[in-house]
Amino acid sequence: MSIVTRTVLVSGASSGIGRAIARQLLREGHTVIGISRDAARFGKHAGFTGRQLDLSRLGDIPPAAKKLQNDFPALDAVVFAAGYGQFGGLEQFSFQQLERLMTVNFTAAMFLTRALLPGLKRQAHANLIYIGSEAALKGGRNGAAYCASKFALRGFTQALRDECGKSSVKVSLVNPGMVDTGFFETLAFMPGKEPSHALQAEDVAEAIGYILQAGSHCVIDEINLTPASKVIEFKK
Repeated sequence: MSIVTRTVLVSGASSGIGRAIARQLLREGHTVIGISRDAARFGKHAGFTGRQLDLSRLGDIPPAAKKLQNDFPALDAVVFAAGYGQFGGLEQFSFQQLERLMTVNFTAAMFLTRALLPGLKRQAHANLIYIGSEAALKGGRNGAAYCASKFALRGFTQALRDECGKSSVKVSLVNPGMVDTGFFETLAFMPGKEPSHALQAEDVAEAIGYILQAGSHCVIDEINLTPASKVIEFKK
């Protein structure tokens, strides 16, 4: 398959799934702009530009998006990989924690989409790809806040896909199950230790590559990725 090179913005590109996606895209010859709240975590790679942007600061997003499109007029794809997990009973969350979780996992993506969408519609072809979660498919105990953020993202992409149906912009959602990344460092649980108990970040990155190379006649609506065996271990 002949790869069409793109100019891709990746949020959360300094770690985890976002980092794996950026690396995969660079290997395929794409130009990648990575955004993260800590640009010092970016290394130097040919074809890669790192920009600092704290997505919890919603007011910073519109001017940052405008500058990105001015600096990279060929920008024609965005991968929304920024996010974090926080779990527990709803009453265990402070109001500030609830606000920040929804902001980073959902509202920031909506803001960034709104800011970039007019420019993307002027491209011959463009992609908006969101990293969701299996938590967007079914709510679970101690996941009220996190599931809400991912359900919101899924509903947003479904509606946006319909809105963009007559434009050049394709909207896709990838819902991974547990992925072996630093996501679990601050949580009380993690995937089991067997290879079949968790996805690798590279599995998600390959799905992004597949979406970007789909023919112009084809839209990949949603991809669900699941470990072969779902095993959770609780930390002592």
